Amino acid sequence: MIDLDVPDAESMTALGERLAAVLRAGDLVLLGGDLGAGKTTFAQGVGAGLGVRGPVTSPTFVIARVHPSLVDGPPLVHVDAYRLGGWDELEDIDLEATLDEAVTLVEWGEGVAEGLAGDRLEIHIDRWHGGDDGDSSVASEVRHVHVRAVGGRWDESALAAAVRPVRS
Repeated sequence: MIDLDVPDAESMTALGERLAAVLRAGDLVLLGGDLGAGKTTFAQGVGAGLGVRGPVTSPTFVIARVHPSLVDGPPLVHVDAYRLGGWDELEDIDLEATLDEAVTLVEWGEGVAEGLAGDRLEIHIDRWHGGDDGDSSVASEVRHVHVRAVGGRWDESALAAAVRPVRS
C-alpha cells in the first residue's frame, strides 16, 4: 500500500498526471472516497497526463464518457458508478468492450467494479479532518491518498516511485 498526503487540488491533479505516466491500455483504476474528496480532480490529472481530449468532468449523469487520445496513446474511459445499483448495471455499460484498449477509471468503483480486471489499482481518497493544531483552513484541503496495487501487473516499488512528488 502506498500512502500519500496531498495538500491541495493542484497537487491532486499533479498526482493524477504522475500516475498517467505509468498507465497503459488495459489498465483499470478504481477511485473511492466521499463526495468532494477529489476523485474527479484526480481523474482530470490522469486525463491531462494521458493527453486526452477534454475537459474531463464528472460523468455522474452520463455514467461513462470516452476521452480519445490526442497524442497517439490510449483513450481514457471515465466512469461514475455512483448511480449504479451494482455489478449487473455496471455490466450493462459493456466496459469489457473497451477494457483492453483504454485506460478505464471508475469513480465510486469500490465494491462494484473489481470484477472487471484481476490487475488493477484501487485508490481511496480521504479528507483530512484536522489535527491538534486546530488549523481548519489546512484541514479543508489536505487529502490522504491510499494506493493499492492488485495483481501481477504492478511493481509496487516502481509505482511508488512514479506517484511520489519530486522533492526539489
